[in-house]
Amino acid sequence: MPTEDRPNFIIVYTDDQGYGDLSCMGDTHVRTPHLDALAASGARFMDWYSNSPVCSPSRASLMTGQYPAHAGVRRILAGARDTVGLPPGKPTIASALREEGYRTALFGKWHLGVSPEAMPHNFGFDEWFGFLAGCIDYFSHIFYWGQGRGLDPTHDLWENGQEVYANGQYFTEMVTERSVDFIQRAASDGEPFFLYAAYNAPHYPMHAPAKYMDRFSHLPWDRQVMAAMLSAVDDGVGDLVAALDRYGLRENTFIFFSADNGPSRETRNWLDGTPDPYYGGTTGRLRGHKSSLFDGGIREPAIMSWPGRIPAAQVISEVGVMMDIMPTFLSAAGADPSTYNLDGLDVLPMVADGQPSPHDAVFWEYGEQTALRRGDWKLVLNGVFRDNSPAPDPVHLANLAEDMGETTNLAEDQLDFASELKATAEQWRADIEEFWQEQGYGE
Repeated sequence: MPTEDRPNFIIVYTDDQGYGDLSCMGDTHVRTPHLDALAASGARFMDWYSNSPVCSPSRASLMTGQYPAHAGVRRILAGARDTVGLPPGKPTIASALREEGYRTALFGKWHLGVSPEAMPHNFGFDEWFGFLAGCIDYFSHIFYWGQGRGLDPTHDLWENGQEVYANGQYFTEMVTERSVDFIQRAASDGEPFFLYAAYNAPHYPMHAPAKYMDRFSHLPWDRQVMAAMLSAVDDGVGDLVAALDRYGLRENTFIFFSADNGPSRETRNWLDGTPDPYYGGTTGRLRGHKSSLFDGGIREPAIMSWPGRIPAAQVISEVGVMMDIMPTFLSAAGADPSTYNLDGLDVLPMVADGQPSPHDAVFWEYGEQTALRRGDWKLVLNGVFRDNSPAPDPVHLANLAEDMGETTNLAEDQLDFASELKATAEQWRADIEEFWQEQGYGE
């Protein structure tokens, strides 16, 4: 049963947001005062990673505490209404916290299956509102990705398993409104809660109401609309924190903010052909983008804030990964993460007590690419650069402490070490493929 000293939990997750796309991460075009304040109240991470360079696998790892393959989702899931996603019965943060007496809710993007058995209420969410596929028009809520590919646009807005309509309402604002209402109801009932506010900004299409666009009228259109979309999210975070303050919950609420993968280079961003490196969002000095296992595709802005436990004004350069959130939240709730088959590790000692990262090594796989980070060293096999063009070297080794942009390949200079890391990464990938086949998941 819940006790009064257990924290509430909030995950704020954005979509296709670059490592540099916050003002507290150095962006001079975006203004994110509420997220900056959240970072100042706790810990801002410089080396936090997604488990995948694309949406669905990243979200699967966040929800399950497992590598994408172990979670049963390795690729971007389709939007057809018979699309399956997480395997039935797969434990999630929501189901685990509900077992501990928490009230649970999702508002926003799911992207872990569209079929009835794949909907969020089958994975621990008491209530949910949002869309199930990969993207929607922000005002009509139409999933349009298949246009030009022989697929008809499909309406994709749901509430607790039932299709609903809210034509003309800006989706970012609806996520915020539902989230604030949930906090108010949970506070009134005295229930501990887990809230997953999964904003779809700044994923294409590039849509923002005039009140946000007007804040950045001095910028060229491409930067203006990106800044406006993120400003709407930032306002939403401000509203969530204000609601916690209003009901006396801020001190004992653990908030985690991050994004699913790096910025998109797809032409649907309406920015194709632009030579400016801001194109689609910024990775700062990182190489790569969405779908790449260079850090631009997987290293994300991340913040943890829990005033009652996490010291303020921290900038942490230890490694953390999305799959760490489930064991971290369970430990913070007084539950036992070892009850579940998790790949992630509890990072609260790292964030609250100054301990080093619990990870000796972290691995990634996507398509033909495989990657490994051990300490400051990062190995990428069969990596891709801008516009998914293959990297010139199939084995790429970088020292991130000296070269965070992975610009210089040290594989030839560190031949024995590179060979050791390559063998380790290839064995991990072979184990992943064996597991995948044993489970009968196929492609």
